[in-house]
Amino acid sequence: MSHIDKQPGATAGMSASSGNRNVKNLPVEGNGREWSNGLFSCCDDSGTCMMACFCPCVVHSQVKHRYEHLESKGYPDPEHGGGFCGGDCMAHACLTYCGIGFFLQAFTRGNIRKRYNIKGGFLGDCCSSLWCTPCELTQAAQELELEEQSYGH
Repeated sequence: MSHIDKQPGATAGMSASSGNRNVKNLPVEGNGREWSNGLFSCCDDSGTCMMACFCPCVVHSQVKHRYEHLESKGYPDPEHGGGFCGGDCMAHACLTYCGIGFFLQAFTRGNIRKRYNIKGGFLGDCCSSLWCTPCELTQAAQELELEEQSYGH
């Protein structure tokens, strides 16, 4: 049986017109698949990585908004993450100042993992969000970007 035979089928809530959630056609095992891009492939998207280094709250807000738009509307956000600074950005900035902003990222990362059937757990999400913030945010943005591009937009 090839890895293509093991691809997940449509589940409740998925429409036939949804984007491709495994664009690179990675093998899916019983506990999910790997991320489409490695955690340290962040330099492949240098613009997002640089923004995540200096303004992680902005990138987190955009990633969260793009995820929520795909999840609720079923198509990519035409604004590609919304404006520069909003409520999610401010919450992330304030919590980061207090030393716990990574929790917001970990929850968003967990939601993205569930959407794309990616292996992992909350502890790993917390660790990557805490110690590899720019790489984690860029990886999440890249995963969303692949599905958004599959819509042909």
